[in-house]
Amino acid sequence: MTAAPPRRTRPTILRTCGIAAVAFLTIVTASACGTGTSDTLTVYAAASLKDTFTRIGGVYEQHYPERNVEFSFGGSNTLEQQIASGADADVFASANEAVMQDAAAAGLTDGAPATFTSNVLTIVTPPGNPAGIATFADLARPGVSVVVCAPQVPCGDAAARIEDGAGVQLSPVSEENSVTDVLGKVIAGQADAGLVYVTDAQSAVDRVETVDFPEADHAVNHYPIAVLDGAGDRAEAARDFIGLVTGEQGQRILHEAGFR
Repeated sequence: MTAAPPRRTRPTILRTCGIAAVAFLTIVTASACGTGTSDTLTVYAAASLKDTFTRIGGVYEQHYPERNVEFSFGGSNTLEQQIASGADADVFASANEAVMQDAAAAGLTDGAPATFTSNVLTIVTPPGNPAGIATFADLARPGVSVVVCAPQVPCGDAAARIEDGAGVQLSPVSEENSVTDVLGKVIAGQADAGLVYVTDAQSAVDRVETVDFPEADHAVNHYPIAVLDGAGDRAEAARDFIGLVTGEQGQRILHEAGFR
């Protein structure tokens, strides 16, 4: 059996507090060191959660005014690799279950992950849909430039599953490491179309056109969230954040953004 990785610490902050103790004696040390590491919760979350988690973070800080929450958003695989390499994080929310399973198998999580929402892909095009995209199969037409996520990224894995199920082989001009990068390429006019989550399309409704397609329902991505093993004395705060995400307020924010 592989041993779980050692619990991560925050040496820089501890060294700073040690200096404060020498320079300003015990009373100042209590003020400087008594709150720093415990009051800032660090959440690593899939790029498609940026808008919703930022809103949920604001609600969290209203509920717990003595705490702060900081986010790092990106491709789920990239975030998992950063956590495995010792990134200072307390909560992880992935855009699919496979990435979270990898994190759990590596001993990075503290307790069982909770699935809190799901998402599906849609097609986005520049305003006016100049290439006339109407179906998923249209993305494979000669001369159509399409951008997708890389296969190892959850949105790319979903795209590959749709291709297999539909019997349509795409030839993307670019494969990106996050769904927000795909959306950015389409907004910038660098592609005729892109495959992004419904929620990302909704967030850019004034900058892209959306083409829904029924095959998307065959590749639903479920989103899990978990406390990380490195949370330490912030584990309770991490559980409170997850409780907010899975509770009524968090679910309402996610639903309003288009999550299922």
